[in-house]
Amino acid sequence: MTSTPEDISRFWNLIESAWTATGTAPSTALRSADGDLGSRLDAFLAQLSALSADFSSADLTALDRVAERALYDIDRADIQAVTDGSDDGFLYARGFIVAMGRDYYEAVNADPEAATTDAECEEMCYFFAHLHHARFGAFPETGSGISRETASNPAGWS
Repeated sequence: MTSTPEDISRFWNLIESAWTATGTAPSTALRSADGDLGSRLDAFLAQLSALSADFSSADLTALDRVAERALYDIDRADIQAVTDGSDDGFLYARGFIVAMGRDYYEAVNADPEAATTDAECEEMCYFFAHLHHARFGAFPETGSGISRETASNPAGWS
């Protein structure tokens, strides 16, 4: 099963809305000289959770499917070389890339040198799956047949 264009648009709009609700744009958070990126990510995740509070099982499953595909598509050796990290560390780095929004995601996807080294957002990797589990007692079945784990995308590691 694949994501619909509507699901993809909803996913990225939700990410942007969560950042807007924090009062900090992702680009500002990236450039922040105050070293407070971790607390900015925490605020973003809290807003994302609040914005998702009334979503149905189907909604959360669709969003998890989009996140899963986004993480899979940037599961590439050239991006890992810039972001650094172990297998888990690279998954969390990809979570950070997704959490920073569509513009940053697309920039890194097109040019891995645009990625931030040693930046992670573990929570984003399974964010919607964990919300689904908390609300409905089970993890969603995305039906995609792909894994978000590091080195699971053979095209990215050949």
